[in-house]
Amino acid sequence: MDEKKIVIAPSIMCADLCNLEKSVREIEKEGIDTLHIDVIDGYFSPSMPLGLDTIKRLREITDMNFDVHIMSNNNEFFIQEMIKIGVQQISFHFESSTHIDRYLNLIKKNGVKAGLALNPATPLSVLDYSLPQCETVLLMLINPGFANNKGEKQVPYAAKKVEDLHQLIEERKLDVNIEVDGRVSLDTIPSLVKAGANILVAGSTSLFIPNKTIAENKENMEKSILEGLV
Repeated sequence: MDEKKIVIAPSIMCADLCNLEKSVREIEKEGIDTLHIDVIDGYFSPSMPLGLDTIKRLREITDMNFDVHIMSNNNEFFIQEMIKIGVQQISFHFESSTHIDRYLNLIKKNGVKAGLALNPATPLSVLDYSLPQCETVLLMLINPGFANNKGEKQVPYAAKKVEDLHQLIEERKLDVNIEVDGRVSLDTIPSLVKAGANILVAGSTSLFIPNKTIAENKENMEKSILEGLV
């Protein structure tokens, strides 16, 4: 894991939702090649920032890698829709899935990377049989969809959970990315990277900090990442 590139994946729901294309161009300008897109049904999670048509339009204006995080009670519908749109990675939640293997295979057979997302309190033991099928495990560090609640803090066991997952991946000699999402801030990035995270979903506490440019925020993120790699 230590040899893997650390990927910054800007969360588009934290960008300027009235000027999405402008936000995408600013992100592209900084050489960032991955866009994190939350697909939320309003049931599994209370917010619904982007509709399917908006994601289709985003696909038309950029060739960035789309890293999709589905938060839904109907995973198969949204997986099929994302495959049609042409995304590069799809993660769906263990907690809302009856047929984990079916969904992982559906994603992979269409040439898309497959990820399994876990809520903060969901134990890593649920990965016992499915981990080898995953390209990525997405660890939620706050409860999904509550990012706009300023009082929602990252869970205190965030770095420990990342470290435990990293150890599990190493012990089983697997090649699986660890993606972290939820208050991935300039303050928490060093400990998360040190613990083994290599895909950082960047939101309002890192890449989209108000009153600073994307370039300034990216530079500060890179400093925090280096701190974690030392």
